[in-house]
Amino acid sequence: MSNIRHNWTKEEIIAIYNKPMMELLYEAATVHRVHHDPNTVQVSTLLSIKTGGCPEDCGYCPQAARYHTDIEGNDLMSVSQVKAQALRAKSSGSSRVCMGAAWRNVKDGPEFDQVLEMVRTINKLDMEVCCTLGMVTENQAQRLAEAGLYAYNHNLDSSEEYYKEVISTRGYEDRLETIDNVRKTNVTVCSGGIIGMGESVEDRAGMLVALATLNPQPESVPINALVAVDGTPLENEKPVEIWEMIRMVATTRIVMPETQVRLSAGRTSMSREGQAMCFFAGANSIFAGDKLLTTPNPDVNEDMKMFKMLGLNPQKPFTKKVQPQTVEAEDSQYQALGEKPKWSRPDHKIERNEEAKEKKKAAVLEKKQ
Repeated sequence: MSNIRHNWTKEEIIAIYNKPMMELLYEAATVHRVHHDPNTVQVSTLLSIKTGGCPEDCGYCPQAARYHTDIEGNDLMSVSQVKAQALRAKSSGSSRVCMGAAWRNVKDGPEFDQVLEMVRTINKLDMEVCCTLGMVTENQAQRLAEAGLYAYNHNLDSSEEYYKEVISTRGYEDRLETIDNVRKTNVTVCSGGIIGMGESVEDRAGMLVALATLNPQPESVPINALVAVDGTPLENEKPVEIWEMIRMVATTRIVMPETQVRLSAGRTSMSREGQAMCFFAGANSIFAGDKLLTTPNPDVNEDMKMFKMLGLNPQKPFTKKVQPQTVEAEDSQYQALGEKPKWSRPDHKIERNEEAKEKKKAAVLEKKQ
């Protein structure tokens, strides 16, 4: 049970996912207890440091500039603003701050330099720092590592096959290449996906195959339930059933035993009982705070009440890996190279994405009249 496998097949994972619920829960909980403290859950805070205006067409995302949503964009936050938010998160029990910027990919320049300073600042607060900034080159990943980055998030979202039904402006292979670039540093990998986008069980298994066959496996895997936002192409998708989330968490735990499984977006629609079942099935990380980038999230005080009720304890920072050292900018071994990598842009047409884009154009035209 303690051996980590990297040769999982889709058929094996589907068979696990479809096991009788009680058998699945028992197996997942047993695996979980071998590798983790079942009464400890990591609490992370997700902070949108640059919101809206993203050029991508991810069908689930309200931050895409091409869709008509109610998201108000903002420029990159200042280092002092981020520090204040991090201190607030720390006082509320979070051990990790995850910073997200609505970028297609990292570009060398003043804004990236500012993000590096944010990483240095938060690491010095003795908190784990995670970033999700889009695609990164190896040199950019090394610069983040020097600053003290603990983890880099870059989700696969779904299987390679279904990914093409959701996103047309960047390729699946770019996501894998970004993860590979991060792996060349001492930064841990955070990569997962979203269920409830209209995908099949086979697609869910395909995503887990892509993650579980990485060597090493990601240190953390977020499992998100789609939060359907008006104006996005996926606005009419039905909410994910709690049993689907439990099955997905349990299956992830079994095929990736040492990974932190993150119960991410969609918790506002889950009862405490449902979340408790997810923790029993192997989830051992949540995001706290009133928002997950732009979508609602349970209040941190409510989460602490739930923890108390269930006898759960927040995980301390740097439990899984030692704290990285921060190298100041003037002492950095890696400098900006002004790289202009040619990340792929498949740009095939997805009908529902095109329809959502036309709705945005019509709304803009109507506003002008």
